[in-house]
Amino acid sequence: MMYWIVFAFFTTAETLTDIILSWFPFYFELKIAFVIWLLSPYTKGSSVLYRKFVHPTLSSKEKEIDEYIAQARDKSYETMMRVGKRGLNIAANAAVTAATKGQGVLSEKLRSFSMQDLTLIQDDDPVHVQSPEPRLRSASSGLVETIVDQGRNLMN
Repeated sequence: MMYWIVFAFFTTAETLTDIILSWFPFYFELKIAFVIWLLSPYTKGSSVLYRKFVHPTLSSKEKEIDEYIAQARDKSYETMMRVGKRGLNIAANAAVTAATKGQGVLSEKLRSFSMQDLTLIQDDDPVHVQSPEPRLRSASSGLVETIVDQGRNLMN
């Protein structure tokens, strides 16, 4: 873990200083040697740098770091609650808008299936159901007759 913390600091410093220092002779070779020194179990370079620089700095600033973490936790909770409420309001408004706009279309579609429309169909009138298979056509017309009969029974 010490290696990765030191390597993260190295990568950050490298990103900032690479433009300035890259023209020095043997810069890239020195960078490679430094990374090998950090990785090597014989030199334990990352442990040396962590114990000499990183750990004392983190220990002295521990209270400040804990306060920042607590503030971040509180702010993130407040932000998530605010975003969640806003999202639920948007979803509710979208659902109500879709229901009100779609109600006219839905009622027109359902109107064609209302009982009054079905009772207007005479027994002599052929029922036109478009189906590629004759078996489905007869089943569909039987369904319409059943609905018409049930409608008549309810009205009586």
